[in-house]
Amino acid sequence: MRFALVVVIISFTALLHAQAAQSPAQDTTLQPFAPAKMGADGRFSNANGRMDKGGLAVQVPFMLRRFGTYLRSADGAPGLILNDGAALRANADNSSMTPTVTWVGHATLLVQMSGVTFLVDPIWSNTPSPVPLLGPSRFVPPGIALADMPNIDFVLVSHNHYDHLDLPTLGKLAERNSQTQFFVPEGNGALLRGAGVSNVTELNWGQQVRLGQVVIHCLPAQHWSKRKLTDTNKMLWSSWAVTSEQRRFYHAGDTGYFDGFKVIGEHLGPFDLAAVPIGAYAPRAMMRASHMNPEEAITAALDLRAQVALAVHFGTFDLSDEPLQQPPKRFMRAAKAQDLTTPDAWVLKIGETRTF
Repeated sequence: MRFALVVVIISFTALLHAQAAQSPAQDTTLQPFAPAKMGADGRFSNANGRMDKGGLAVQVPFMLRRFGTYLRSADGAPGLILNDGAALRANADNSSMTPTVTWVGHATLLVQMSGVTFLVDPIWSNTPSPVPLLGPSRFVPPGIALADMPNIDFVLVSHNHYDHLDLPTLGKLAERNSQTQFFVPEGNGALLRGAGVSNVTELNWGQQVRLGQVVIHCLPAQHWSKRKLTDTNKMLWSSWAVTSEQRRFYHAGDTGYFDGFKVIGEHLGPFDLAAVPIGAYAPRAMMRASHMNPEEAITAALDLRAQVALAVHFGTFDLSDEPLQQPPKRFMRAAKAQDLTTPDAWVLKIGETRTF
């Protein structure tokens, strides 16, 4: 029992603590986004320096409370629409593709725009953990089956936490289509190659790649990385933008609120749609630096000059202290309090598709 307790604590620590098939054109550096800095110890850092995670007095009680997640009710979890993928497959084959976004669950989005279909932070696994039997399990299944999806041109991964970089899912996507390209922040490529995913491109902040009609931008975020006990911040984290002449899309990945949103908005906005994380924000002393609360997510969308702010990263897994139903309610209240028509705030059901 004692061993199991240690394994569970390690599992949650790794997860939260510390929380078109064409060849891409040559990368260039997009100013003013400076590359992430790596110290002499081989660890990356945020632009704002080291983040405060609240200390052991906050972290240890939080980890112990995670054992209660096995008994937590699914009341308040997002609704589910089982998407058979037929409309998405038809849209992918349409020469005049309609821009769509589908919430698969958690931070996973399926996006179609400007002739490409892509995924961000795909996870179809039931439990994001180094020890799957002991980690937090889904409250809601994925909104679409892997087998029902359209052909995926490329995949974007924001960072290496288990709920964002899910090796079993990435391996299945690579097996499904050998032409699918995978874009990851610098240092994460070896993880994918070790899982048999070979078509991998690593980017640092400010680098961009052209693929068909779109440009993929690796951009800053305020977060951290960890897969094992000793590899904290040895692999980079990022947000992503995908832009074309017709549409501009942004996914914040996993991040605390920081002034980089304004810089991104000024130089790459306005965005037609910005996906912003709204969950895993409590306790604030531990989470503030690395996870936005719903009000900060709305502010970030305003900084990004987004026409639509899409809420993600809530309700799928039990990752923190706030009630399941709280993030979307606060998100919509915050949007209403701004008394603005832009950004429009969207809270989708898992599996739901909307045009943008």
